[in-house]
Amino acid sequence: MGKRDEWIAKYADDLKNKCGMTPDMDLLTKVTIGCGPSIYDADAQTVASSQESELELVKKNFLMKKLGLPDGPNLMEAIHSVVETYGKSERNKYRAVIYYMLTKHFGKEAVYG
Repeated sequence: MGKRDEWIAKYADDLKNKCGMTPDMDLLTKVTIGCGPSIYDADAQTVASSQESELELVKKNFLMKKLGLPDGPNLMEAIHSVVETYGKSERNKYRAVIYYMLTKHFGKEAVYG
């Protein structure tokens, strides 16, 4: 099993046990690949959900650029909702898991077609 597969298994575990959802492994794999080398960097692989600037980056770089969503208050509401689902007290909120949940939330799976 390669490093990326190990991370995908970890993300799937988080989705099941911390977020209470059964992951679509095909989509999770595509979202993880879409994160690129950031999944191997200790700082970049997680989202600092307590920092507004970090959440702004998720909104601009992922929701607007990658998923093509128009700016609006619903974007930040969705990010806060996903962070809530992951668990505010959860120390490591993995970027791939957050992106996966946001992709599902907005029904944008086709972006990873």
